[in-house]
Amino acid sequence: MIARTWHGRVPSEKAAAYHAYLVRTGLNDYASTPGNQGVQVLQRTDDGVTHFLLITFWESMDAIRSFAGADWERARYYPEDDEYLLEREPFVTHYEVLARS
Repeated sequence: MIARTWHGRVPSEKAAAYHAYLVRTGLNDYASTPGNQGVQVLQRTDDGVTHFLLITFWESMDAIRSFAGADWERARYYPEDDEYLLEREPFVTHYEVLARS
């Protein structure tokens, strides 16, 4: 299993709206991609900025490519992301999952 992590930052006053937007866009796309085995959404607020850390779980690199495309190490963004995000981080990180309970 492979974990794919993505990080984004939004102004704290937009955090709830951004989370709802994530559910409609990215989380919905993850769930509908064959080979996706779940997602965790983490949130932390610090000095007026809310950080989102998404950890998606995939059965294989082929499944990740089905979601992300040929340039699978690049972050995937949606049309309205710029209304929320303070910047677009260009890359995601992948990890081999050694244990999950």
